[in-house]
Amino acid sequence: MAAFLELEGKVRAFLADFGFEVYPFKIGWYNAVLSPAFHLPYPEDSLAFVVLSIPSMFEKAFKPFISQQQLQRIRDPIDECISYYLSQLKESLKNERMEIIHDYELHPNKKPKLLAQTAAHVAGAAYYYQRKDVKNDPWGEKKIFGVCIHPQYGGWFAIRAALIFPDVQVPFLQQIPPVDCVFSEEKRIQLLESFTFHWQDWSYRDIVKVKEKYSEEQKTYFITPPAERLKLLGLEGELRESSHC
Repeated sequence: MAAFLELEGKVRAFLADFGFEVYPFKIGWYNAVLSPAFHLPYPEDSLAFVVLSIPSMFEKAFKPFISQQQLQRIRDPIDECISYYLSQLKESLKNERMEIIHDYELHPNKKPKLLAQTAAHVAGAAYYYQRKDVKNDPWGEKKIFGVCIHPQYGGWFAIRAALIFPDVQVPFLQQIPPVDCVFSEEKRIQLLESFTFHWQDWSYRDIVKVKEKYSEEQKTYFITPPAERLKLLGLEGELRESSHC
């Protein structure tokens, strides 16, 4: 337990300074709610953390990263930024074997390496609202997408990665369920419809009262088409398509 608490403290303290939150979970919790095709190949009691970026990440991490880094062939600046800080964390934990799985990574067969919203839910970070959470389903044959909502930031956050510590076993870790902050049937229907059919207006992000949301500058960045974001940052090059926000 002491070793876990020390490691958790180091991870949390390092990333908090840059606008990230981390929540621990056991690999077994994640694998238990998914089909074998999506399982993470580690022992059930292995320690993992899900990493979220909160609104302050833009000011604390992204803008300093853009201003200080001399990047040659930049892809998606946000992805590059997240990768940089997680690599710095890994470097600071040289004595630990840490594997990073980013939210956008795919296997050769195009299946995602990480179902990020599931990881956030089982870690207690954010509640993953899905169609099954609505008792009287009004949608018939329509496809409805699920979305995670944070109790403090609503939809104004993003799930960025999972950090896996294969050599750290935490059989004693107790699972804490995520906060169910969209508890009425009416609100859940509103949330899922807003996210599925009107995600571009971002109204789903304000389904609950939030502590903080993206700044106007940050909103402008994310609503700018990916191919034009480099101009906004005063950089040259090409961006690959990305919807991470």
